[in-house]
Amino acid sequence: MDRIPFGVSRFDRIVGGGAPPGTVVLLVGEPGAGAREFMYTSAAMNGLAHADEDLFDLHYGDLHENAALPPEVHYLSFTADESNVRQEMSYALEAELVSEATDHIAVRDFSPEYFQLSPVPREWYLGETTTLQDLGRREGRASVLSALGRYLNEHAPENLVVVDSITDLVAAISDEMAWNDIAMLMRGLGKASHRWGGLVLAYASRETLERTQLGHLMDAADGTLQFEWESGGSKRARTMVVQEFRGVLSQIERENIVRFETEIHEGGFDVSDVRKIR
Repeated sequence: MDRIPFGVSRFDRIVGGGAPPGTVVLLVGEPGAGAREFMYTSAAMNGLAHADEDLFDLHYGDLHENAALPPEVHYLSFTADESNVRQEMSYALEAELVSEATDHIAVRDFSPEYFQLSPVPREWYLGETTTLQDLGRREGRASVLSALGRYLNEHAPENLVVVDSITDLVAAISDEMAWNDIAMLMRGLGKASHRWGGLVLAYASRETLERTQLGHLMDAADGTLQFEWESGGSKRARTMVVQEFRGVLSQIERENIVRFETEIHEGGFDVSDVRKIR
């Protein structure tokens, strides 16, 4: 069975090429522990594979024999436009890599739908002053969840989709959108993804979620990668733990791996070592 590569080379090799098609993976992280860098690396490497084979080979290496690249990469943000996304990626990855990769990453900015019912001035997220015509478009604009659903229906099949982030949706809970709406969105996404046959990565910050909320999200996803800081002596190390994950966890358990030690370098996020059961 073909796998869709995460874009993190050593991790992909360990899990047999990547994630099974039709998978939703939740990336849950402590601040600075690597979840965002994993997300940026996944999008960038899959985009780079279509843009520059030599640069991809330099930073990633050869694809696993079971892996097949997604035809397209879509990066969905509720608060950032394409230039913001490029800038954030450049903090974690080499500039040339980001420049080449992002030409093959479609960025969809949902700021107009996300902020439309908030008191945030329109020019803050659109960079323009509000006109009567703008107000008319605003009144007829769909809700952020409806707009997200339509975009996914059109672009998620067989492709890599990065959702940045579930945490932003939680911050937008109001009379117009409740927690149940977000939880049901994740469950619906899990069901639809099996039909789409692509890979969806959804980022969530652990610090802003209540325990039961995180549990609902994890239960709705096919797999969860948790990114944590681990202290030892005078040093702190980034680590990644694979939670319940169909088609992936069994491979890791056969290798007796309990934790991945990780690092961030010019090629983005990578696995530096594995912690095994002794």
